[in-house]
Amino acid sequence: MFNNLSEKLDKALQVLKGHGRITEINVAETLKEVRRALLDADVNFKIAKAFTVNVKEKAIGQNVLTDLKPGQLMVKIVKDELTELMGGDASELDISSSPSVILMSGLQGSGKTTFSGKLANYLKTKKNKKPLLVACDIYRPAAIEQLNVLGDQLGVEVFSDPENKDPVSISKAAIAYAKSNGFNLVIIDTAGRLAIDELMMNEISDIKKAINPQEILFVVDAMTGQDAVNTAKAFNEVLDFDGVILTKLDGDTRGGAALSIKQVVNKPIKFIGTGEKMEAIDVFYPSRMADRILGMGDVVSLVERAQEQFDEKEARRIQKKIAKNTFGLDDFLKQIHQIKKMGNMKDLVGMIPGAGKMMKDVDIDDDSFKYIEAIIYSMTPKERSNPSLINKSRKDRIGKGSGTSIQQVNQLLKQFNQMSKMMKMMQGGGANKMMQMMQNMKR
Repeated sequence: MFNNLSEKLDKALQVLKGHGRITEINVAETLKEVRRALLDADVNFKIAKAFTVNVKEKAIGQNVLTDLKPGQLMVKIVKDELTELMGGDASELDISSSPSVILMSGLQGSGKTTFSGKLANYLKTKKNKKPLLVACDIYRPAAIEQLNVLGDQLGVEVFSDPENKDPVSISKAAIAYAKSNGFNLVIIDTAGRLAIDELMMNEISDIKKAINPQEILFVVDAMTGQDAVNTAKAFNEVLDFDGVILTKLDGDTRGGAALSIKQVVNKPIKFIGTGEKMEAIDVFYPSRMADRILGMGDVVSLVERAQEQFDEKEARRIQKKIAKNTFGLDDFLKQIHQIKKMGNMKDLVGMIPGAGKMMKDVDIDDDSFKYIEAIIYSMTPKERSNPSLINKSRKDRIGKGSGTSIQQVNQLLKQFNQMSKMMKMMQGGGANKMMQMMQNMKR
């Protein structure tokens, strides 16, 4: 996400390298490029201009500390301004009522229905809520079915009334049902509408008045850029919503919506959608996003995701197996499955400081592990627990069975062997040996 913007900002900030003091001349040169980068990312012109003016005011005349280069100081100033531009602090959902009612709004095709499912799953697993999804899109025949499929997938009940063509009465009936059946959260998925469609806008306004929701969320496709900001403005005038959801941030988005929307509507971005999986939802932290835009990664989010998937019991089991030298390919496979659960691979790499820049031209696919899984699944249980048994004829059979080449089988076994040795060294605290091993792996 934001790859283009990150690259251009990086180039812009390179201008200050080698200068001992930040001056008006080198700041002006840098900020000209920063503004150009923001405009290319589809940031509103006035916002881009105000941004560079604020950065300039903070930068001019600042003495560079002895242990700080001008470029680094400028990066800090730009980072602080980006954080402020996107809202400063993360904004929480108000889900203190029982039931708490969340009204979803947005354009057709913005990903509202999918995100309603993601949000229900997030609040169920992370906040221990009992959600009820409500199908109020009476215009799109597939919408009710889509919500039902998502509900089944997530183990979340869906309230619908296909015969009823009045979304206001459906909403009221759903809240009454939630109260009498122990649901403490209601998420109402409404029909996608255009801001210019007066009838549809009046309809969602009527739903709001009838149910008085705790939260009104506006869902917007981040790939629509500046158009998304203009739409948000029109919706906000009618609904006075509480927060914004940015979907499809894993796509080829320029990032203008994320950077402009808070300033235009003065409403926080609360969540972002980062992929197709139901787990691909993140709380929006402006400072973390600023770090990622500037190529600093987002270690905190990476650690949080890893902790969510961390199984203490499994970790102890693996530890014992390593100590006994019985760590096999089945265990390796389990580790891969845990990594996959953490989310989109490209997104994960972007959270590692410096990795995004290093691997910008490398296509990291979520299917990267597929051939590894296929090879391991083509092995017998005996081969998986004792890979040293795998001779040439077995490799031939495994390669044919998995649809891979013998070279790929060899590569996997080599990687597994190196990883096993490394894990063994880490167990014994042999840090020096491990460093040596890593050097050898590079050759």
